[in-house]
Amino acid sequence: MVLSKKLDMKLNRSALIVAALFAAVQAVSAADIVGKITLKGVPPVEKELPLDANCGKLHPAGKPKTRFFVSDGNGGLADTFVYIKDGLTGKTFEVPAEAKVIDQKGCEYAPYVSGLQTKQKLSVKNSDDLLHNVHATPIVAGNKESNQAQLPKSKDLVYSYDNQEILMRFKCDVHPWMFAYVGVVDHPYYSVSAKDGTFKISNVPAGEYTIEAFHRKGGKLTQKVAAGATANFTFEVKETP
Repeated sequence: MVLSKKLDMKLNRSALIVAALFAAVQAVSAADIVGKITLKGVPPVEKELPLDANCGKLHPAGKPKTRFFVSDGNGGLADTFVYIKDGLTGKTFEVPAEAKVIDQKGCEYAPYVSGLQTKQKLSVKNSDDLLHNVHATPIVAGNKESNQAQLPKSKDLVYSYDNQEILMRFKCDVHPWMFAYVGVVDHPYYSVSAKDGTFKISNVPAGEYTIEAFHRKGGKLTQKVAAGATANFTFEVKETP
């Protein structure tokens, strides 16, 4: 009996050691995919948002503008959703416990473009002292459309979606210039480019992948890369006369 217990303890310790080594190997083999989104050409001039009187009071320094092509002035392009499009078939991923957040502040959605994993919770806040309504308008079958009023600084509205959709639109029917776009994917390997155009997809398992850069106005570009590689994308636009 004593010998059997000792053997069981040794086997359990061995199993734990093997599991720890396997996790360590996985961690070591994972790597980031980084890169930069560049805008080539002169985009259309951004226009002032048509704020009503109540929303206008929230911007005493001047009306905010549309966010079609947000750039750092040196070619970097923000708000591009970059994600692994192919290469993860057959793999499943744990749903993050932490909810993603979109806020309504100053009669604008923030962030303008963001990402979400399928089945992960998305909390939409209203930080304004004004009534908004959150109108989610998915187009992929199985992702439910919803339209809910949200009182000033009231309880967050919570959503989740079962199916991948890039990019899903949220809007406010009370303030028709308010939009947000969410890339819903069935894995955690995505990013949104910063104002200088840089992005990072973290902890990608070793392998070969196709990644897609999706800009709402610029379109889609794809590239095959390995985990740990650098992938740069250039969107070209011409100013509308």
